[in-house]
Amino acid sequence: MTRSITILGATGSVGASTLDLIRRNRDDWQVEALTANCSAEELAALAREFDARIAVVGDENCLGDLRAALGDSGIEAAGGAQALRDAAARGADLTVAAIVGCAGLAPTMAAIEQGGTIALANKEALVSAGDVMTAAVAKYGATLLPVDSEHNAIFQCLAGNDIADVARITLTASGGPFREWTQAQLDAATPKQAVAHPNWDMGAKISVDSATMMNKGLEFIEAHHLFPVGLDRLGIVVHPQSVIHSMVEYKDRSTLAQLGPSDMRVPIASCLAHPARMETPMEPLDLPSIGELTFFAPDEARFPATRLAREAIHAGGGGPATLNAANEVAVAAFLAGQIGFTRIAVVVEHVLNRYSVAAPQGLDDVLSIDAEARARTRELLESSELV
Repeated sequence: MTRSITILGATGSVGASTLDLIRRNRDDWQVEALTANCSAEELAALAREFDARIAVVGDENCLGDLRAALGDSGIEAAGGAQALRDAAARGADLTVAAIVGCAGLAPTMAAIEQGGTIALANKEALVSAGDVMTAAVAKYGATLLPVDSEHNAIFQCLAGNDIADVARITLTASGGPFREWTQAQLDAATPKQAVAHPNWDMGAKISVDSATMMNKGLEFIEAHHLFPVGLDRLGIVVHPQSVIHSMVEYKDRSTLAQLGPSDMRVPIASCLAHPARMETPMEPLDLPSIGELTFFAPDEARFPATRLAREAIHAGGGGPATLNAANEVAVAAFLAGQIGFTRIAVVVEHVLNRYSVAAPQGLDDVLSIDAEARARTRELLESSELV
């Protein structure tokens, strides 16, 4: 049976991996909508290839280029934030939510409100609006499937088991490109070095988050909302080989681990085929050639981001949304050469300590907290307090 699919963030790394799998199983899918921030020509080419019904750019200034690139294809074109939400609300059987950052929150919520199945690759949305989003999932009868390799691994390890029997969930982290760097080396790290992940091919922002370990901090918060076993039963371990993607320990002390290649097409395929399985182009694991699997405790002295994330979720309120917003602004400043690598965490902690708000009750509250935290972070970056 052909299923309809919408991909929010079609030109990013997750979007590209999703479309690669659809390309290999073309008869199984009808593409409803494809979106991008801009990348008008690339988006139009994908819309033509997959015969999408609508293509949407988040940046309305790119709409003219999109329309020109689509020409007389008959594919509808739209632009702007509301157009993104409208595309998400068209009611596809499966919506892949892969817009990076808090920009993906409103479209993801629009998809949830249609009561369909959402493959969630946008961790920042769940971090910023965890309780709001999970309440909406329950209210509208939506299904949330985690795309992140770690959360998808946990999802697979929980299959057929009762979450009440879980003793501990452990998220694995590669440690990023700087795992063995000294503090002095970290202080001098460049954006080019930070985005050169040793195991995964990801976008710049996510790659920097991996280098700072903030990616794992955000995933810790995300896991708290997806798998409510209690914060004391969630942990992180550094696993440089990125072969084990996460583990679930049960009360009988059995531990289930999901292993696989370091390629996002594996967890994406799990979501596309759920509850079944589908072929992927990946080579099978060759454990003898891998040789060994190693594990280390996170070093929160050199990489304080996981501590900050844990403190934010423990504090509750608007802390997680503030953490996410401050981090997005700080990472952008680092990529622009405005601050050094190790100042990212300093900036985030500074904003967290000075900005305390109540827990958001709805989407408007989340967006308000996000906007205020971004403004405060930019003010800090423009001041002399970090010198």
